[in-house]
Amino acid sequence: MPEIPAATPAAIVDALKAVAGNPPKVRASFAKGWCVRGTYAPSDHAGEVTRSQSFTRPSRVLARFSVGGGNPNVADTNNLVLRGFSFKLGDEKHRSDILAESAPVHFARTLDQMLAFLEARIPGADGKPDMAKVKAFSAANPETLNQANYIAARRLPGSLAGTTYWGVHAFPATNEQGETRFIKFKVAPAGGDITLSEDEARAKPADFLRDDLGTRIAAGDARFNVMALLDRPGDPTEDVTIRWPEEDHREEVRLGTIVITGFEPNEACDASIFNPANLADGIGHPPDEIFAARRPAYTISLAKRR
Repeated sequence: MPEIPAATPAAIVDALKAVAGNPPKVRASFAKGWCVRGTYAPSDHAGEVTRSQSFTRPSRVLARFSVGGGNPNVADTNNLVLRGFSFKLGDEKHRSDILAESAPVHFARTLDQMLAFLEARIPGADGKPDMAKVKAFSAANPETLNQANYIAARRLPGSLAGTTYWGVHAFPATNEQGETRFIKFKVAPAGGDITLSEDEARAKPADFLRDDLGTRIAAGDARFNVMALLDRPGDPTEDVTIRWPEEDHREEVRLGTIVITGFEPNEACDASIFNPANLADGIGHPPDEIFAARRPAYTISLAKRR
C-alpha cells in the first residue's frame, strides 16, 4: 500500500501544482494574473461593522486579478475556473489583505478533504485525470461539488471589472462600539456583473481579460463596492463549502469603494504574497480549518516559485 501523505499545507501546494502539471515558478493556484493599483474610500457606515482602520480610513490599494488554477496559460474563455481578486488595504500599521473569488464557497471543508479532492484529479501518464476516481470521490463527498455547480450554473464572466467576488470565510468583525459578529466579504462591481453567452465567449481571444480591464480602467469603470454580509444566529462559520441561509438576500453594509486606477508591474504583486493572516485589528481570523492553512501554504508556494 502506498503511504498516504499527511494533509499539510505543503502537501496541498504539491497537489495543486501536480494537478496543473507542475509548471515552474508560478503560483500553485490562480497562476495567471495581473497586478493593479487603486484607491479605497470608506463609507460612513464602515465603523458600524468594524473598527479596523484598514476599512474605516482611505488608503492606496495594491491588488491582483487572476484566473483560477495552476496553469499560467489557461484560456480566459475557460468557464470551469474561478476568477480571483486579492487586495491590500490600509497602511503599514493597519494592513488587511483580503482574498476573494468568483464563487461564494470553497471546494473542500477540511485539509484532508482538500488533499483527497486534488489527488483524485492529478493527471496520469496520459496527461488526464482518472474520471472514475474523480466520480467516486465526488459521490462520497458531494459538498465538494458545490463550488463547481455554482460556476456551471452561471455564464462566463466577461470582465474582471464586472465580476462579483466573495470571501468564502466567516470573519469575526468588531465594530467601534466593541461589538463582535461574523461577516462575509462580498466585492461587487459598481456597474453590475458582465457576462458572455456561449457564442460571445467563442468569439473572444484566449487572453481577452487584460485588454478589457485596461479599457475599463481608462474609462473609470473599474469600481467595486466592498460589502459586509451580516450574520444571523446559527449561521455555519466553520464549513466553507456551504453558504449561509438566504445569503443572497442578507442584510449587508457597504464598507467602502475600491477604484482600480492602473496596472502595476507583476513583480509588485509577485515579490511577496497577499497574506490572508494580515488583518488589522477589528477583523479577526475565521475559525475554519482551510483559512488556518492558507498563510503557510501561500508562504510555501512563494518559496517554490522563486
